[in-house]
Amino acid sequence: MNNPQEHIRQERFSALYVRDFRIFWIGQLISFSGTWMQSTAQGWLVYSLTKSPLYLGIVATAASLPVLLFTLIGGVVADRLNKRTLLIITQTFSMVPALSLAILINLEVVTVWQIVFFAALLGTVNAFDVPSRQSFLVDMVQKGRLMNAIALNSAAFNGARIMGPVIAGITIAAIGVAACFYVNAVSFLAAIVALLMIKTRSNGDGEKSMKSMGEDRRLHLSVVLDDLSEGLRYVKSEKDVFRIMLLVALFSLFGIPFVTLLPVFAADILMVGPKGLGILAGSSGVGSLAAALFIAFRGEIEKKGRFMSGAGVLFGVSLLFFSLSGDYHVSMVILVLAGLGMVSFLAVANTFIQLTVPDVLRGRVMSVYALVFLGIAPMGNAVMGAIANEVGTDKAVSIGSSLCLFAVLLSWKHLKTMDKTAQVTQGP
Repeated sequence: MNNPQEHIRQERFSALYVRDFRIFWIGQLISFSGTWMQSTAQGWLVYSLTKSPLYLGIVATAASLPVLLFTLIGGVVADRLNKRTLLIITQTFSMVPALSLAILINLEVVTVWQIVFFAALLGTVNAFDVPSRQSFLVDMVQKGRLMNAIALNSAAFNGARIMGPVIAGITIAAIGVAACFYVNAVSFLAAIVALLMIKTRSNGDGEKSMKSMGEDRRLHLSVVLDDLSEGLRYVKSEKDVFRIMLLVALFSLFGIPFVTLLPVFAADILMVGPKGLGILAGSSGVGSLAAALFIAFRGEIEKKGRFMSGAGVLFGVSLLFFSLSGDYHVSMVILVLAGLGMVSFLAVANTFIQLTVPDVLRGRVMSVYALVFLGIAPMGNAVMGAIANEVGTDKAVSIGSSLCLFAVLLSWKHLKTMDKTAQVTQGP
């Protein structure tokens, strides 16, 4: 008899065979598209108001700082509450900043500090949304299809990353920046409807545990602190997981903030305006989508450590060349490669961690992943924005990309060893 687990691994895009994931994925694709429209429009709006790369860093920091502060608590909540219900709540609250900013722009009273406030509000919601969304995937598809689900979720994110900025650039030029915020507010409805349609429930007895916690506030605090400590101890004790987390943190600190600085490249270095900004952001998205689709089509990456090493090098080298290029069309091609390397690394890193972690700790460990991936970004955006303000945006990206490349080369041996030592159990 053939092993059914092997059959799952050989299917192309196998997670889409699961009804609930398929509905969830479509809702996410629509919502992500609106999110990327707003992200592009927000960057253009901030730079139009201030003409300062420092303020781009400040707004991005405001969006990411709450993740740094609250995402570990979000992981505890994800392990103790019904994830589907929690996601419906977070998606509903995510509509508020988009709609509020759209109205302020229409009234012509919007200021950069209002943008900072609503970015922080959305970041707080994301601190609870991201750990739940990441850990909910395995509830829908089980471990045999997990890499495929992560890759397809990344494909939705990065497909939207292509469509969203391009549509945003055209929309800003033709209608105005406020339209992008209105579209994003409406797009969250698609995610909410999808979540209401699916039948999957979280594993475990989280709701019962949370109810008992609510009976005694002192116990509540004690349990939360114990849960946080348990998740952090696990990450620290698993050396391979810990090394991956460190690399993701470094990428978030010095590499990924290049996205925040793209408006400066579009306006002052390449001089291509809002349409050019949309295409530059979309170019990175093309590479990211290609990486996600490749992984989803493959179904399984056996040598995950070697794959992450190569992807990390590709990201660092591409970003370095982008910082040195003064040509718009060359920059577009290079950003495709940068997106390819970045998502290839992150998707496989995410999969390795989720396949390694016990189910009972999944929400908390994924909250640590969210912390190093998104929560470190406040420091990265602030540092890169400040460096760009002092030495120039292109030089700042050169420095950041070089540090990322150095970190990957330093970790190459450990990542290769991971393929020989990791004993990952992929149960049904």
